Amino acid sequence: MIDPHVHLRDWTQSDKETILHGMKVAASLGFTHLFDMPNTNPQCIDRDTILDRLAKGGEATEETGVSYHLYAGITTEDDQIKEMVELQEELFPLVVGLKMFLSQSTGNMGITDKKRQEEIVRLLSSLGYKGVLAVHAEKESLMHPELYIPGRFETHSLARPAESETESVRDIIEIAGNAGFEGTLHICHVSTAGTIGLVKDARKHMRITMGATPHHALLSVSDATDHGRYLKMNPPLRSEEDRNAVFSALLDGTIDWAESDHAPHTLSDKEKGASGIPGLPGMLLLLSELRKHGADDSRLRSIFGGRVIETFGLDDEEIQIPSDPLSLYEKAEGEYPIFPFGK
Repeated sequence: MIDPHVHLRDWTQSDKETILHGMKVAASLGFTHLFDMPNTNPQCIDRDTILDRLAKGGEATEETGVSYHLYAGITTEDDQIKEMVELQEELFPLVVGLKMFLSQSTGNMGITDKKRQEEIVRLLSSLGYKGVLAVHAEKESLMHPELYIPGRFETHSLARPAESETESVRDIIEIAGNAGFEGTLHICHVSTAGTIGLVKDARKHMRITMGATPHHALLSVSDATDHGRYLKMNPPLRSEEDRNAVFSALLDGTIDWAESDHAPHTLSDKEKGASGIPGLPGMLLLLSELRKHGADDSRLRSIFGGRVIETFGLDDEEIQIPSDPLSLYEKAEGEYPIFPFGK
């Protein structure tokens, strides 16, 4: 299986997780490829840092057998963007694509100004970039940070409401269309019914994909009320209506693939309200639930790797679906200080 969206920490964040540990867990769960995100510390936004990260990932690959891939991060600087386009083309598939954050999240790599977002996508088009541009879509101007009450983590969903995601997705679809972007626009971790509808409509005229996490497919904001600080992430958990829309769209193929957005923290950091949860084990719970609701192995192979291979143009391989995913899920319980999905 493939998890195309993980944050493996390491370096200055080794107390949260190391690349090697994350890949060992992934191997135990049946994953053969991981796509790491660039909002590391230091950030993966220049050649030397990316090469260092790939070397560290390569060492873990030798020990675990799991292939390590990395997104290159996009900043506001034209020269940096050009360098990342060249590097992605040179090092693909180790560097699988480019990542742009349309709001501030963990790592503070947000490009929040719509005019600058337009300029960046136009630059990518002029450079002839035809790879994957993955975006974290939330719109800062529609957030309400004053509504967040520390210690009441369900209010995080009020501070970063559904409309902030949906309108950010609307913006980036418009931007990519107007720029004549010929790559694939990927909307990460969709969490609202509105976003799903926008992407579905956009497929009529552009190359666009979307992924969904186990937590947005299986949990709603009422769970954040019950479990508080442990279920805080960006984008946050949504209504039961949105949760059901995400799960149903995975089941029927409207959403292209599952992606964990695996983002572990120390228990101390979670107690202080850090955003992000260890999501790798949850992929097995999601697999089990999808199968329970009628997904056959052909559909599951598509959700857990097949569509990723097609979209990124990776070497074809047979996606192996575990026969007993719940047993693998339960064995992973002790790997992280919190187990957000429970038993």
